[in-house]
This record gives sequence, C-alpha cells and structure tokens, in this order.
Amino acid sequence: MYNLELFAHRVKKLRRQKKLSQQELGEVLGINQGAISAIESGRRTTTVEKLILLAKFFNVSTDYLLGLKDEP
Repeated sequence: MYNLELFAHRVKKLRRQKKLSQQELGEVLGINQGAISAIESGRRTTTVEKLILLAKFFNVSTDYLLGLKDEP
C-alpha cells in the first residue's frame, strides 16, 4: 500500500543524490520550493503528472516512489 512517509523520504533521498536544492527540483516540476519542502516532509502529496515527472527525472519507477517496490 502507498506510504506517504516512504514517498517523502525517497523524493528527498533522490534529490540529495543528484545534489539538487529544493528550489532546483521545484523548477523541474514547475512548483515552488515550499511545495517541495511539503512533499519531502510528508505534509503534501503530488499529482499523477508530477509523480510521472519525478520518476522520469530520477530514472526510477513510480512504484518505487510510492513504496510499492524496493528497486528503483
């Protein structure tokens, strides 16, 4: 089942691995830094469109981001 905390953790981990600021990731997704912060803290989710953008940008599956699979 989908786990918001795991999703938040994986987005943050992937962003840090690419050495991106929240602002830079926000620019990729077309949202502001505050929205990225809210996603990474688990206070906010995202749209399907943004989820797909995240998966493509980080070259991982949406299932990985959602915690349905452990392999990217």
